[in-house]
Amino acid sequence: MNAAKSSGGSFAPLRQPVFAVLWAATVLGNTGSFMRDVASAWLMTDLSASPAAVAMVQAAGTLPIFLLAIPAGVLTDILDRRRFLIVVQLLLASVSITLMALSYTGMLSVSALIGLTFLGGIGAALMGPTWQAIVPELVPRQDVKSAVALNSLGINIARSIGPAAGGLLLAAFGAAFTYGADVASYFVVIAALIWWPRAKNANDELAEGFFGAFRAGLRYTRASRPLHVVLLRAAIFFAFASAVWALLPLVARQLLGGDAGFYGILLGAVGAGAIGGALVMPKLREHLDADGLLLGSAIVAAVVMGALSLAPPQWLAVVILLFLGAAWITALTTLNGAAQAVLPNWVRGRGLAVYLTVFNGAMTAGSLGWGAVGEVAGVSGTLLIGAVGLLVAAVAMHRLKLPAGDTDLVPSNHWPEPLVAEPVAHDRGPVLILIEYNVEKHHRSAFLHALDDLSQERRRDGAYGWGVTEDSADPQKIVEWFMVESWAEHLRQHKRVSNADADVQGKVLAYHSGTERPVVRHFLTINRPGKA
Repeated sequence: MNAAKSSGGSFAPLRQPVFAVLWAATVLGNTGSFMRDVASAWLMTDLSASPAAVAMVQAAGTLPIFLLAIPAGVLTDILDRRRFLIVVQLLLASVSITLMALSYTGMLSVSALIGLTFLGGIGAALMGPTWQAIVPELVPRQDVKSAVALNSLGINIARSIGPAAGGLLLAAFGAAFTYGADVASYFVVIAALIWWPRAKNANDELAEGFFGAFRAGLRYTRASRPLHVVLLRAAIFFAFASAVWALLPLVARQLLGGDAGFYGILLGAVGAGAIGGALVMPKLREHLDADGLLLGSAIVAAVVMGALSLAPPQWLAVVILLFLGAAWITALTTLNGAAQAVLPNWVRGRGLAVYLTVFNGAMTAGSLGWGAVGEVAGVSGTLLIGAVGLLVAAVAMHRLKLPAGDTDLVPSNHWPEPLVAEPVAHDRGPVLILIEYNVEKHHRSAFLHALDDLSQERRRDGAYGWGVTEDSADPQKIVEWFMVESWAEHLRQHKRVSNADADVQGKVLAYHSGTERPVVRHFLTINRPGKA
């Protein structure tokens, strides 16, 4: 019996009371956030008709995620996640309370709206990695994938309901009432988090500090070639596709002649299309691989942008945006899934934070860039330019294939504990590790090629320096060396090596001759007398 059947299918996580309550609260909270965003975007069109000013609202919301996603991923790993989420929810509620008060008194200005949107973006940046990281705590292991899918579905339910509800409330009761509804949603989420009976974190003598975890995450990202491919593909796609998001308020008002309610309906159509896309995606995956799905998403998004530039009737625009939603969720799911597949558990939060940084950086830069283009080319011209650019980029990048993500990243735990004459302080370092191989001359070239692959694993798991040397008196003796910043970091490195990494190491060891395994030595830095 497969895991899906044994666990009860796609909706099995909802049988877990804690997950069900937090999931429902999150859907409500996200609905309120979309309502707030609709009110802010529409108010900006009242305060200024400039495309650059309107695009600034989008940029202000995404820029903090670009700047803070990685620190947020680190905080997710070292703080109590429930308390952290409660503090972030209070921050977001205070932003909406301020927006409500300023809009009620008529004191809301362009600069205040952009500044408060930026603060809301800070809250979103801090919250995103944490919500993803708590999923394994809420459901059994076999239900984690279903829980992640349900979270994605919940976001799109909120995206479908929130903008439409926000537009209707904005048209009927005004911005202050709409912001007030958002405030109420945050307190529902806070109540659910307070109710969550989360167990305390167990003490871990190898627990990472903020800066050490930050550096480890960056080292992994810098050394992971598969992740580089995902990040590049994501940056190119979102930079071009952001044109439609940056200018959609002006499309609704100027090209389609709609009001705030119609703008909410357009965003609701995107959300509804995303839900439909999520439902048909399993069928699409039977016929297309990840690269095919991403190419198809780009083509559909480009066609939608081109069609909107022609100022179609309002009913047709709503239909068109259903396809944009389906394309958008397909691209998001494909790229996010590719990133998840190449990240081991120990660095998943930080790796996904880097992905979020690239995603929101592309959206921010794209929003600012397309806003500037809109000042010169107009809304219709900018959409056409974005559509053509997205098509050309998608075809060109299709040759750079996304990683298959089929490697076994479960920790192998096959490294023996390092030998020590006496206990070593965890903060002592740096540490130099030497591995001495004996390689026959005719195997030398193949060995060095395999060792090059191994060097990437060393750097991903914690090494900040790596090299290979030979004995001048006996060239068959080859020494691989690498350095880590502390003894604790090297002990963590032992726990990070995956089964896939073990296979790479096995290929290297196959070229080692002799009956004994390679000699491994660990050298610790000596603090000389009088030196700090």
